[in-house]
Amino acid sequence: MAIDEAVLRMRIANLVPNTLRLYRWKPSAVSIGRFQDIENEVQLDNCRSQGIDIVRRITGGGTVYHDSEDEVTYSVVARKEDFGTEDIAAVYAKIYAGLAEAVKTLGLHADFNQGDEKVCPNLTVNGKKISGSAQAHKRGVVLQHGTLLLKVNMERMFTYLRVPWAQTWMQIVNVARNKITSVSAELRKNVSTEDASNALARGFETALNIRLVEGRLTDGEIEFSRNLCKEKYAADDWNFRGKAACQK
Repeated sequence: MAIDEAVLRMRIANLVPNTLRLYRWKPSAVSIGRFQDIENEVQLDNCRSQGIDIVRRITGGGTVYHDSEDEVTYSVVARKEDFGTEDIAAVYAKIYAGLAEAVKTLGLHADFNQGDEKVCPNLTVNGKKISGSAQAHKRGVVLQHGTLLLKVNMERMFTYLRVPWAQTWMQIVNVARNKITSVSAELRKNVSTEDASNALARGFETALNIRLVEGRLTDGEIEFSRNLCKEKYAADDWNFRGKAACQK
C-alpha cells in the first residue's frame, strides 16, 4: 500500500509516468477501506493468530481478503486528463474496460457494474463479482487498485472478515457463494498468476489503446514508499484509527 501511494505522489509531481502495477500479497492480508472501522470489519484475533497482515488503504471501498496465491492485484495511477474525462464514474468505466478485456482473453465474458453509494463499481461474470476495486483522487491524478480473483476459498476468507449482520459463520459463506466467483470456478480449470498478469497487461493495452513499457520502481518511489511504510502503513495510528502523522 505504501508503494501504491508513493507512485501516486510521484505522479502528481510529474516524476514518473502513468503506471500499471501488478502484484500479489505475501503473506496473505486483509485491507480495509479508508473510512472503515476495523473492529467492525475484521476478525482481529484470527488474523493475529494465523499471521494475516492487516492494513488500511488510502482508497475507499470495503474490506478485502487478499490471498497470497489466489489473486492478482492491480493498481493504475494516471492523470485523469489522460482518460479524457474528469468524471469519476467514467474513469472507473475506462479502467474496468481493461479488466473486461483481460477476462475475455482468459475465456470469459464479464459485465461492468457501476455500483452505488454503498458499493464500489465491480466486474461480474454470470452475475457474480470477480473483481472489485476502489479509488483515491488527488490533484488531478487517480489511483485505482483492485483484485482479479483466480480462486476463492469462502471458508478461509470469512475466517478473517467480520460481517456484522450475520448470525453464523456458515450463513456468511452461503450468501457469499451466490455473490462471488473466480476465474477458475467459471472456467473450471486453474489459471496461473503469470497467465492472469499477462492477460491484464494485454487487456489494458487493448481497452485504453496504449502500449505498456515494462519498468521498475524509481529510486524516488522506493525511498518514498519505505518512509510511508515506516511512518504510516506499519503504524497502529493509521491502521486502527485512520490517522497518519506524515499525511499531507
